[in-house]
Amino acid sequence: MTKKVGFVLVKPQMPENIGFSARGLKNFGFKNLDLVNPKEVWPNKRAIATSVGAKDILKKTKIFTNVKQSINKYDIVYASSARVRDINKKHLSFNEFLKSIKKNRNKKIGFIFGPEASGLSNEDLAYANYIFKIPVNKKFESINLSHSIIIVCYEVFKCFYPNYLQKEKKLLNVINKKKLHILVDFIESRLEKKKFFSPSEKKKTMLINLRNIFGRIELSNKELRILSSVFSQL
Repeated sequence: MTKKVGFVLVKPQMPENIGFSARGLKNFGFKNLDLVNPKEVWPNKRAIATSVGAKDILKKTKIFTNVKQSINKYDIVYASSARVRDINKKHLSFNEFLKSIKKNRNKKIGFIFGPEASGLSNEDLAYANYIFKIPVNKKFESINLSHSIIIVCYEVFKCFYPNYLQKEKKLLNVINKKKLHILVDFIESRLEKKKFFSPSEKKKTMLINLRNIFGRIELSNKELRILSSVFSQL
């Protein structure tokens, strides 16, 4: 499903941000990143350097001379803007933006982002179906281009794969309570010899706290052996 999604950077000024953006795309399984009139010559060594393991995305990046051509393959286009524009266009809150993504998840979706200093022009925005804004601190609304990209990638990824982040890794080879009790009893006996439980009237409470600590832990056999060795040495 991520193959249906693409990102377009309009007149990006810093090659480093292009590389960071490509890296953000790959973090969440997206592959399509195109440029409209980048300021620096393309391909660019600085962009490749910051892309790290996402060089394959930059190798497929296409350069366009205008926004109109760059979005031809998409059915629905969302434009990012840091401020509300005085144009006849649907402005979405971020929650509305995500709801719209879910609604259009089976279509080819494009996202366009403007240059770092000025953002998209009204002429560029005219090609989008919707305008959305990433909610940030109103006292400091400037957000880096690549940061905006990775936020959108993350949120769109969640829309496409809602159950992915809910999966819990199962712990394997967890010891049973009997083995855990043997360890705790061993620790207790050694602490008793060292006169740890002082004053004596607090011993019961201290033991309860000690067992609460180990009661929350799910140890593997390997971890049990390590802890047993550690306490034995101590």
